[in-house]
Parts: sequence; C-alpha cells; structure tokens
Amino acid sequence: MYLYHFGISELPFTLTPNTSYFYGLPTHKQALDVLNTALQSGEGFIKVTGEVGTGKTLLCRKLLKELPDYFVSAYIPNPLLSPTELRRAVAAELSVELSEYSDQQEFTQRIQERLIAIHQNDHSVVLIIDEAQALPIESLETLRLFTNLETESRKLLQVVLFGQPELEEKLSRSDLRQLRQRITFSYSLDTMDRDQLYHYVKHRLVVSGYRGSDLFSRKVCRDLYRATGGTPRMVNVLCHKAMMLAYGEGLNQVNSKHMKLAIKDTDAVRQASLTFWLWVVIFWFFVGSAAGSWFYLYGA
Repeated sequence: MYLYHFGISELPFTLTPNTSYFYGLPTHKQALDVLNTALQSGEGFIKVTGEVGTGKTLLCRKLLKELPDYFVSAYIPNPLLSPTELRRAVAAELSVELSEYSDQQEFTQRIQERLIAIHQNDHSVVLIIDEAQALPIESLETLRLFTNLETESRKLLQVVLFGQPELEEKLSRSDLRQLRQRITFSYSLDTMDRDQLYHYVKHRLVVSGYRGSDLFSRKVCRDLYRATGGTPRMVNVLCHKAMMLAYGEGLNQVNSKHMKLAIKDTDAVRQASLTFWLWVVIFWFFVGSAAGSWFYLYGA
C-alpha cells in the first residue's frame, strides 16, 4: 500500500473504531462527560444518539476502556435480539448460567442474585448496547424490566443505549413511554466543523506515524468538508482514497484533484451532495417564486 511512501507505520483512515485514534472532538468529550456523570450518579437509563458515521461505536469502546475499576460491564454490540435472546446475551456477559428453557421469572431471579452479589462487593453493573435502534419493541420492554432490579438506594443495573436517530423515533411510541421516562440523561452527537475536520485529519496522521508537512492542506480539507459535512466515517473513506491517488502519482501531498476524484468515486458522498444541491435549488426556486409573486402584486 502507501505506508512506506508516506513514512507511516499503519493505515491512518481505516473504518475500524480504534480508540488509539480517538481525537477528543468537543462533541465526543461532552458525550463522555454526560456518560460519566450519569453513571456516577447511578441513573437507570442513559442514551447517546448520532447520525451514521459520527463515532458512536468508537465512543462506546472508549467508554468501556475507561470505566473505573468498580464497574462491571456487559456489552451487546449487535442487539437485533428477541427478548429471550437478549436475556441470554446479558446473562452470558455477566457469567450467569440459565437452563435451556429458562423463562423471564428464572432469568430475573438469577440475574438479581448475580447483581446483588456484585453490589455487595462494592461494584456497579452497566449494560452498554450499541446500535440500539435495532432492538425490537418487545426487547426494549424487556430491557426496561431489567432496571426494576434495585436496592433501597440505587439501581442494581444501569443501561447505556447508543443508537442512530431512529432510536428516538422508536422511543417516541406510546407503548414505550415508561422506558422513555426512565431515560434521565441524553446526548446527541454533532458532526465536525471545518476547523475540527482539519485537525482531526492531522491527528490521525500523527498517530499513524506521519512526520512530514501538511499532507492535506486547508484548501483540500475545505473540499473534504463540503463533501462530507464533517462526518468522521466519510472523512476517513475519502482521505484513504485520496492518499492512494497521491501515492499512485508518486506525490507526497494530496491535492484538490485527488480529493475530487475520491469524492466522485464514493457513492454515499455523491448522493449526499446531490441531495444537498437539490434542496438548494428547491429553496431558491421558492424564494424566486415568492419574490416574483410579491413583485406582481405590489411592484406595480
């Protein structure tokens, strides 16, 4: 690939959520602050939402990695699970054995015994669910029942939900209002602004071992921002492709031509760009129509 050409030890713009590349964007720092505050206060449900590619899984793994030692964590990365499957997944994460035909009652009893034992050892349990928008409605209700387990002073189990905006839509259902009322802390992730994007790109290159001059100039990063809207995943995709193009030409810097070709080669970016310009055209069409109507009625 282009590692030797650019003097780096690993690919800087892979899509794998690697916490060593965590940059600490303001939106991610604020989300971590909210999560830590909520977990310290013993709240039952905590929710973090964000559009596709805004870094939810990276943030999730960062949280797991930095949880204080007195937290016992259970992590469900793929929650497209029926209530029975969800119960078994949680039990497995907490080293609880269930019989082959266990029901809700047996699960509740065994989980409660395990949570009490953990609590008596001065530990807290947090269940972290990524891609929570994929949870079926019945499983979300099962999840709510988990948090009924409590002592007189605090919850025995805290739940953190990471999900796309579709999670908000799902939780707005009237039959999930009990769960919705238990979510006491929420945070919505933002995309990067243009300056943050420039420093984000530089940061990932430095972590990968790059020590040269600006590989991506501010001008190229402006093109990158216009194409991606500051979404980290799409920034990674385009930077990787642009570096391949620069390497193919034997150049040590990415230029606007490379970035434009990378954009042209990426379906998701092209479609987003077309949608943006379509709305711009529609907006100005209505502005023009309104101005024309006003002039027709009052201009004379």
